[in-house]
Amino acid sequence: MKKTGVDLQTFPQGALYIVGLPIGNAGDITLRALWILSIADVVAAEDTRETKKLLDRYGIDVPTVSVREHNEVAQVNMIIERLKKGERVALVTDAGTPAVSDPGARAVRGVMDAGFRVIPIPGASAVVTALSAAGLEPSGFHFYGFLPPQSKARQQALMQLAARQESFVLYEAPHRIVDVLKDMGKVLSPERRVVVAREITKKFETFTAVLAKDLVDWAKEHDPRGEYVILVDEEPAASQDGLSEQDQAWVLAIAKELPTSKAAAVAAKVTGMKRDAIYQWLLAQKH
Repeated sequence: MKKTGVDLQTFPQGALYIVGLPIGNAGDITLRALWILSIADVVAAEDTRETKKLLDRYGIDVPTVSVREHNEVAQVNMIIERLKKGERVALVTDAGTPAVSDPGARAVRGVMDAGFRVIPIPGASAVVTALSAAGLEPSGFHFYGFLPPQSKARQQALMQLAARQESFVLYEAPHRIVDVLKDMGKVLSPERRVVVAREITKKFETFTAVLAKDLVDWAKEHDPRGEYVILVDEEPAASQDGLSEQDQAWVLAIAKELPTSKAAAVAAKVTGMKRDAIYQWLLAQKH
């Protein structure tokens, strides 16, 4: 182990280690993650059965306890009690990095509030991995995570995201992906570029770039399988200007006389812009 540099590493006791795990390919685990898992007094796992498979794969024999979304708050006290004894606690999720659209944030906050150290052990993250292979404009991005599962709330969230000019990234499950892509095709500007990434780092990994105007038809033909990352590029330059000052004036004027949705519909017919984009702009003016 000396050749790996483990002898030069320091692993404080009485600390919570946030350990990033592979998102698909088991070979993506880091040396530092393996070191921490092997010397931890306990591994707090989202699903102890899944984590046990990974530990067994690398010959690591460490006790596991369940810390998942539904018991995370209650289990914080257990973690703190262990830290008081000087133990090292490793926190993991089934895949990727804890607390990034996965359980872990509440545990981290509780441990920090109790005055104990939280140490991140970097590992795989689906959003960063997908971004590296999607070819989005390098001007920054907004990470949203999972959309609300309810149809109305999901559509509202998508309209708000569509009104933003910068790139944004979503996670989605296979049983909702088709509906999400269809909704996106209706609210995004037609030439906006969308990259659908599926099964990242796994055998059937795919990255598909589709223009928003083609999303509805593409979604109808798509066979949903695996976990998804959806990456939406920034608004095309031709669409970023939105309403001219002159158009803004008359649209605001009719919005005083009509319901916001109807005013947006009228403005969309006149200007050729997306109704939902104008609708979100009007809501922003009201607030």
